Amino acid sequence: MHDIRAIREAPEAFDAALVRRGHAPMSSEILALDEARRAKILASETAQADQNRASKEVGAAKTAGDEEKFNELRSLVAEKKAEIARLTDEAKAQDAALTDLLMGLPNLPYDDVPDGADEDDNVELHRRGTPPDFGFTPLEHFDIPAVKPGMDFETAAKLSGSRFVLLSGAMARLHRALGQFMLDVHTTENGLTETITPVLVNEAMMYGTGQLPKFGEESYKTTTGQWLIPTAEVPLTNIPNGMTIEESYLPCRYVALTQCFRSEAGSAGRDTAGMLRQHQFEKCEMVSITHPDASDDEQQRMLKCAEGILDRLGLAYRTVVLCTGDMGFGARRTYDIEVWLPGQDKYREISSVSTCGDFQARRMNARFKPADGGKPQFVHTLNGSGLAVGRTLIAVLENGQREDGSVLLPQTLHPYMGGKTRIAPDGTLM
Repeated sequence: MHDIRAIREAPEAFDAALVRRGHAPMSSEILALDEARRAKILASETAQADQNRASKEVGAAKTAGDEEKFNELRSLVAEKKAEIARLTDEAKAQDAALTDLLMGLPNLPYDDVPDGADEDDNVELHRRGTPPDFGFTPLEHFDIPAVKPGMDFETAAKLSGSRFVLLSGAMARLHRALGQFMLDVHTTENGLTETITPVLVNEAMMYGTGQLPKFGEESYKTTTGQWLIPTAEVPLTNIPNGMTIEESYLPCRYVALTQCFRSEAGSAGRDTAGMLRQHQFEKCEMVSITHPDASDDEQQRMLKCAEGILDRLGLAYRTVVLCTGDMGFGARRTYDIEVWLPGQDKYREISSVSTCGDFQARRMNARFKPADGGKPQFVHTLNGSGLAVGRTLIAVLENGQREDGSVLLPQTLHPYMGGKTRIAPDGTLM
């Protein structure tokens, strides 16, 4: 959420940043509502002072035996009490309207974020690795002979509907191996704290990270009013929700391997074949809670953590910085890592690493107490995929495919696969 004081101090800058994100200027509407709210509060405080003064005079009039004055003052007290109640209710309503308005506005991009309308305007930073030269036309993951026995979309559709998958045998083991490999690297080498979180969260937690109120249709709400998490960003980022922590505790670095659930509203017809876009998937999520002065460096560190997984797997990828029109709602700057998928003959997103500044912290009221004893400040929050397990599975399968229909596994996964190095064309591990 945005700082109303910052909008009051620099409304033109606020509007200019919104326009960069393709949003209409909003400062006039925000400040008009803010001014009306503050006027109601001032009027309520004035009425309260009048009531207090009249209440003191009531006793004096009663003692003096001035019945007319006594009745007049008693009526004034009752009148002011009713006025205060009305003004307070009106101020609360305007405060709620202002909060709703601010809650629905996206975060403001950093100055170094490139301007643009969509993914075509993203800026490539670098490429790592070389896409394999097969000497034959590579297949998409779901058409590779070694994959077909263990990747069942028809049974999953019978069980749950479209955009689900049932993995078995070598596919299930490879999927599990990838998740465990990611966790091991992030915890033993990258210094993240492994965390097991609930996959159901209260509505306030979805507001805290920005999934609500604007994007409720993209997630699943239960009949109990709880929400299935779209990513572990939600529970991990909300750990300091409503807290003021000591500066010495920062940074807090978490990683969680969880099931994630997305309705994929608005994505009809996109990537319907295979595992690329599913309603249920597994992701290794990284979240950092930092001091504001450290958040830029922390984003670079998290980016290297995610890229390092792909380096270990020997997969070619490119890293881009998203333009203003392609960033997520809560981000101030986002780096996307796109892995090479031979079956599609293109790079596809496998990780997003975003810094949100204090945008989420304000929604969560998450602060830290400076070591020098100064006034509590909002923390900065960051999140990133490290990585999406299903998409990593796709990349391993497509890049490891061989002309005979088998799949060669990355060497770094061999210990996680019981020493097996290949999936045979019939789907068995070799």
